[in-house]
Amino acid sequence: MTFHWLYLDNDGQPAASIPEAATTSPFPTQADAEGFIGDMWKDLLDGGVSAVELYDGDHKIYGPMDLSPVAD
Repeated sequence: MTFHWLYLDNDGQPAASIPEAATTSPFPTQADAEGFIGDMWKDLLDGGVSAVELYDGDHKIYGPMDLSPVAD
């Protein structure tokens, strides 16, 4: 199993370019992939990524998950 993120733009399409904070390298576990997003979501959002989808190989685990903070 290898987990990776698909980075989406404001239109919900795969981002044409991804910020330096994004990685295209696979993660060995789902927890590692989720930890990365937990640490980097703000940098990704600032770099133009609006949402992400998590995949295990070709199988979508979940998403799209909006990276914008929830308003109070």
